[in-house]
Amino acid sequence: MPELTLLYDGGCPLCRREVNTLERRDHARHGTARRLAFVDIDPSTYDPAAHQGVTYAQAMGRIHGLQADGTVLRDLAAFRRAYELVGWGWLYAPTRWPLVGALAEAAYGLWARWRLRLTGRPSLDQLCAVRAGACDRDAVDALLTEG
Repeated sequence: MPELTLLYDGGCPLCRREVNTLERRDHARHGTARRLAFVDIDPSTYDPAAHQGVTYAQAMGRIHGLQADGTVLRDLAAFRRAYELVGWGWLYAPTRWPLVGALAEAAYGLWARWRLRLTGRPSLDQLCAVRAGACDRDAVDALLTEG
């Protein structure tokens, strides 16, 4: 059983790239005894009940990592743990220092807030509305193609 399951947005190019990097590193370091698992929250089949109750909106808003013991990690704590498990913990270790940690959390918060817009996607509210059936996909696609 993996030690950490990362919930990621498969519709986000940067998110997919990071997941691919972590998967390759996990495989290279641990072979078939992988320490990480990944769940793409983008498909409508994503089930919060199967993932510690982390809703689609929560997972789309900030990265979440689910530890094997049931603990839910968010934000930099999730990244730190993932990178530790693949032997690259040193990359995130400085984020444990108070000043560096505060700055890194603030930077991640800005990225999380603007990620959808920066990657040319609808807002989180629009994505949630589509998922809930409150509007149709064509309406969101039309918003993307507007001027």
